[in-house]
Amino acid sequence: MSKKYLIGIDVGTQSSKVIVFDLEGNIVCEGKRPLRPCVAEKPGYSEHPDDDLWNTFLVTAREVVEKFPGDLNDILGIGLCTIRSCRTFLKEDGTLARPVMSWFDSRAFGPIEAGDDVSYVTTTTGYFTHRLTGNFSDTVSNNTEAQWPVDPYTWDWTDDPQKYIKFHIARKRLVSLQMPGTILGYLTKEAAAATGFPEGLPIVATANDKAVESLGAGLMGSDLGLVSLGTYIASMINGKRYIENTKTFFCNFGCVPNLYLYESNGIWRGMWTISWLINLLGDEVKLKADALGVSPEEFLSDEAAKVPAGSEGLLTVLEWLAFESHKKGTIIGFDVRHTRGHMFRSIMEGIAMTMKNNYQAMCDEVGQYPKKIILSGGGSSSDVFVQIFADVFGVPVVRNVMNGAAGLGSAICAAVATGAYASFDEAVKHMVKIRDVFEPNMKNHRLYTKINAEVYSKISPETDGLLRTLEKILAE
Repeated sequence: MSKKYLIGIDVGTQSSKVIVFDLEGNIVCEGKRPLRPCVAEKPGYSEHPDDDLWNTFLVTAREVVEKFPGDLNDILGIGLCTIRSCRTFLKEDGTLARPVMSWFDSRAFGPIEAGDDVSYVTTTTGYFTHRLTGNFSDTVSNNTEAQWPVDPYTWDWTDDPQKYIKFHIARKRLVSLQMPGTILGYLTKEAAAATGFPEGLPIVATANDKAVESLGAGLMGSDLGLVSLGTYIASMINGKRYIENTKTFFCNFGCVPNLYLYESNGIWRGMWTISWLINLLGDEVKLKADALGVSPEEFLSDEAAKVPAGSEGLLTVLEWLAFESHKKGTIIGFDVRHTRGHMFRSIMEGIAMTMKNNYQAMCDEVGQYPKKIILSGGGSSSDVFVQIFADVFGVPVVRNVMNGAAGLGSAICAAVATGAYASFDEAVKHMVKIRDVFEPNMKNHRLYTKINAEVYSKISPETDGLLRTLEKILAE
């Protein structure tokens, strides 16, 4: 019997990825291409230029086809995951009427402004679904109540006419919705020629990118939590009920039917802050890292490992990007002992303490307290960073073999939809592999808990007044 494969598509904010997996969750081959920067015609606008999302995906897909060592006819299906919270405006033939509106465009969560040239308004997954299958359909799990007239209880478009008035959209301009893990359609002849994939391949519904990532990280059941270390850092837990009027988290559709994803407040420009520090430190770090044959991140992590917990009083507040214009990133507590290793560790500790506070607030509101944390994303490659999370949270932290979990989550959806596995639980059991587990150092946990409660969590409230005054002075 020939070996079978699954494809996971992960078109994110910054890049397009296409990954081929075997049924055990191992990567067979992959391709990645950066997206072009978003453009802004006016302040607050942000659009992906031209048809960049689709065009970059096509290049990436063809790269993967060239690399694939097996028989293309042994590919079972394709899981489709693209950026959440974007809006696409489609002509009658399904092509773009205008550039894709990014999720951080000021218009993205307001009324839908569709002209006479627009026949359908949908998400990026809805757009890709039509380009790949010819069907005007989408996963319900990439549509949120905050942005679309969707019913979070029925997992379909709402029957409430006021919701359509609120968003300025007619029902006829919305595509049909399907549950994650179902087949949206089959790859058309035209799409097959463009991508190089075999005609007729099932295209499978997934969810919003964070939910897909959580599935690919193995976030199943109530005893696990997840922290995703990306440009935007968030923590997540699963829940079986939709919760209205939440205060400390967002309640979104999950990547498993009728399972919700609770997502805490996060850190904007979270892991970007690591890159910021590396660039700030300049060529010396990069040259020394090159001489040792390691990345700058690894070089600085090694230096941070020699710094004691608490960074000898150096604290970093991660507000390099915040919705309140007066807020700014803060590094406080410098003295003559402090080195770049202290600065690097302080940023990692700041990320961990901020997310502990956000995660704890969400868990308190829900009344659900997982016993372990999964850490995913590029930052989880650092042993020092993972140990800091274990020490700050005070629970074991799990690190998986697969860091970039959205591609694997997409493949898991394809595995369920095509019958490779009978359920999501079975697919996760076979395809998600734990790399290692970091146990908390309870002495460090007690130290971090005291620093966080008595100092760190109080920095922003104490500095807000000064920063507001500074903003006013600079605006004069």
